[in-house]
Amino acid sequence: VETGAPMNYAEHEKTYNLFLYAAKYGTMILVMLLIAMAAGFFTAAGFFGGVILFVVLTIAGFVLL
Repeated sequence: VETGAPMNYAEHEKTYNLFLYAAKYGTMILVMLLIAMAAGFFTAAGFFGGVILFVVLTIAGFVLL
């Protein structure tokens, strides 16, 4: 009976934690980008207002998340 290679559970945990980190912060950055784009295109904020809003929201997201 072949049981396969021994499992490296520590490496599995590191990979899973990296995936969760990337999914959480990647989603946050994309949401902040969409909010900033909406503010830049559909309000009087303009391009630079959207960029400033993106930077502020991203910093706030990293602090709060």
